[in-house]
Amino acid sequence: MPAADRDALPFGVVGLAPDTVVEVYNAAEARMAGLDQASVIGVPFFDAVAQCMNNFMVAQRFEDEAEIDDIIPYVLTLRMRPTKVRLRLLKTAGTARRYVLIER
Repeated sequence: MPAADRDALPFGVVGLAPDTVVEVYNAAEARMAGLDQASVIGVPFFDAVAQCMNNFMVAQRFEDEAEIDDIIPYVLTLRMRPTKVRLRLLKTAGTARRYVLIER
């Protein structure tokens, strides 16, 4: 999907390399998280951007599971008051990039 189309989506899109470095960070997520896209690209997502997701419910699943397509209720807590969201975790065998989609 072209970057302009991703940026037009009403929900957050975060694309991660296998080492969890951010490769994709759309405009909706930047706006809702209050983080500049340029400051997030190239940064380890679970260690430096979204430490509140660095747990068995999110980050560990990308390590443990060969494929994921799951929607989970979640509460974001970093840099904000607790915010209920739905996360869609996507990982496909044979494709390096993994995705976290965030609906607030």
